[in-house]
Amino acid sequence: MPNVDVVDLNNQKVGELALEDSVFAAEVNDALLYEAVRHHQAGRRGGNAATKVRREVSGSGKKLWKQKGTGRARVGSIRSPIWRHGGTVHGPQPRDYSYHLPRKMQLGALRSALTAKLRDGELKVVQAFDLADHKTRSMAQALKSLEASGTVLVVDNAAGRSLELGARNLPGVTLVASRDVTVYGLLQHKQVLLSEAAARKLSEALKQ
Repeated sequence: MPNVDVVDLNNQKVGELALEDSVFAAEVNDALLYEAVRHHQAGRRGGNAATKVRREVSGSGKKLWKQKGTGRARVGSIRSPIWRHGGTVHGPQPRDYSYHLPRKMQLGALRSALTAKLRDGELKVVQAFDLADHKTRSMAQALKSLEASGTVLVVDNAAGRSLELGARNLPGVTLVASRDVTVYGLLQHKQVLLSEAAARKLSEALKQ
């Protein structure tokens, strides 16, 4: 099992934690990581191609002329699809781009992402995120002490109100619970900070 140092908010070592081999020392499968990111982005994608049907285009609903006696073809509405500026029939509409990714592939991709972060020295385990107060300055000072700069993903099982308020206004800092950790989130952030409780939870939940 890989052993990692557990540090406090001052970046001082306070212990060690043995992590699950199958979660934090797994084989990094690049193809699986790619597929997991593609699946996440497809789920967030929204279609932007849309045409208006006859009920949506502008125009009066009045019948243009009487049904019989004019010698012209009968017409019910100016918004008819066969008229200029009328509605479109069977035109493109926003679609759902999401697709199903097997759970085994999602869990395998999570293991690969966590392993890659630990291997590259971009993952750190913090004993607890016990901030003195809810101010953004306190959270910024803690991140500076932990040498976490740029984009940072903070993972804590039971994030208190102080941590939520302190992290929400910091650009590039994202706070999530361990159950909400995604491959996209891990790879999108340069640094990952796990609370000791979150690291144990991920080890237990993802072990094979």
